[in-house]
Amino acid sequence: MIKAILVPATGSNADNAVFASALTVARKFAAHIDFLHVRVDAAAMAATMASESGAAVMIGGLVERIDEDAERREASAKGLFQAFCDREQLKIADASAAGQLEPTVQWLQQTGDEAYWVTEYGRSSDLLVIGRAADDQAVSVDTIEAALLRSGRPVLIPSAAPLAALPETIVIAWKAAPEAARAVTAAMPLIAMAKRVLIVTVAEETGLSDQEGARLMTSLRWRGLDVSTRHLQPGTGGAADTLLATARDESALVVMGGYGHSRLREWVFGGFTRHVLRGAEVPVLMMH
Repeated sequence: MIKAILVPATGSNADNAVFASALTVARKFAAHIDFLHVRVDAAAMAATMASESGAAVMIGGLVERIDEDAERREASAKGLFQAFCDREQLKIADASAAGQLEPTVQWLQQTGDEAYWVTEYGRSSDLLVIGRAADDQAVSVDTIEAALLRSGRPVLIPSAAPLAALPETIVIAWKAAPEAARAVTAAMPLIAMAKRVLIVTVAEETGLSDQEGARLMTSLRWRGLDVSTRHLQPGTGGAADTLLATARDESALVVMGGYGHSRLREWVFGGFTRHVLRGAEVPVLMMH
């Protein structure tokens, strides 16, 4: 059951689509959404910039400029949050109510490192919904990476277009690894609502992943789900392209695991950056 969702509020143009996607999930589970804005520590950032530049700079003036920019971003983020709540008629609450049937929301704010605070709050959430790093005001790649590697929670990265409804088909990107198993467990509330589940393995040759994929299919069918498996050969664009093309054709949500720090960088922040974080046409739920 998903009852607590965390969404970074950045003040960027991408926020509204991310907010809407989170609300689509929250409405299915009558969940609470925490919108977290992390304001940069102007003095700390100025000191870092001065240190990295290797030259003397006017710290005072730099702090002032950074703080002014932080204030603009904070005002934009809170304005988008308030407008979203008004438009969707959302109730603001800081505690759960017995028999809650509708989503509730709350505004949270911290000052400092965004990656640190998103990870800290993320650990006590059931799901993090984080938009792609679409511009210099959106959530940074470092924050997404930290959330995946250190929160211990699933991260839903929506496509550029907001989720108007939960996809009826889920594609499980399967590998014979504990990370993939954890991803399936984390996504089970969404998998249970799907009309169709497709377990996909992408490799040059069949092997253990395919056998375990068949066992996963049998297990999920005990839940009464419509589940099938598909083994794919990677195309010219590699496994990432092949997987995302299949999910796009199925209008599906992709569920996949992260496979250790170096391999996660390879899958997500290497080949997957271009496709998932910058413009994949499907939402992706990942769990490390």
